[in-house]
Amino acid sequence: MTTARDLLLVAMDVAPVRPAGQGELSLALAGAEVIDLVGTGAVALDGDLLVPGTAPAPDDRLLAEAAASLVRAAPYESVEDWLWRRGSGLAAAYSARFEADGLIGRARHGRLPFRSAGTEPLDSPARRHATGRWAADEPVLAALGAAVGLREEPADGFPDLPGDTVVTVLAAVGDAVAELEAVRQRRSIEDAAFDNIWRAP
Repeated sequence: MTTARDLLLVAMDVAPVRPAGQGELSLALAGAEVIDLVGTGAVALDGDLLVPGTAPAPDDRLLAEAAASLVRAAPYESVEDWLWRRGSGLAAAYSARFEADGLIGRARHGRLPFRSAGTEPLDSPARRHATGRWAADEPVLAALGAAVGLREEPADGFPDLPGDTVVTVLAAVGDAVAELEAVRQRRSIEDAAFDNIWRAP
């Protein structure tokens, strides 16, 4: 299993502490892919730039797709640019893969925000692995979960994160999620102002 898969399974399984949407989750999934690709040696960070490595393609199909889509010529791509490009529609892509792999099925209970319509995680080794990692407060998964509102971030942050590279990626995820929320708020204000103009006598 990959961190991105674990994150989506957890997101489908737990009630969030604050509302968020598919966009936030997609950004976090793209960040999770970077962290896993760094772990396999398929990519390294030079500052905030993603520099492709020489490791073979990962076994996981979606992670292999992520590795294949890396920019392979200088000046390379920043983590932030990767999050927005790779993250576009990524939650839906993972959900479709889960359905094809038999990891999610028809829901019998109330729907949670990150579930596809009418689906929920099925009991499987993958689900048990993800929920076990979540219950153990594994730092990377916990930090990604906090970024998309699945849990609160501790007052002292996540001090046990494994290295500066992971911290850099998580910071980029946090910034992108905040930017997405700011864009939504601006649009909401603009839409409300537009409605008021048409409703004015």
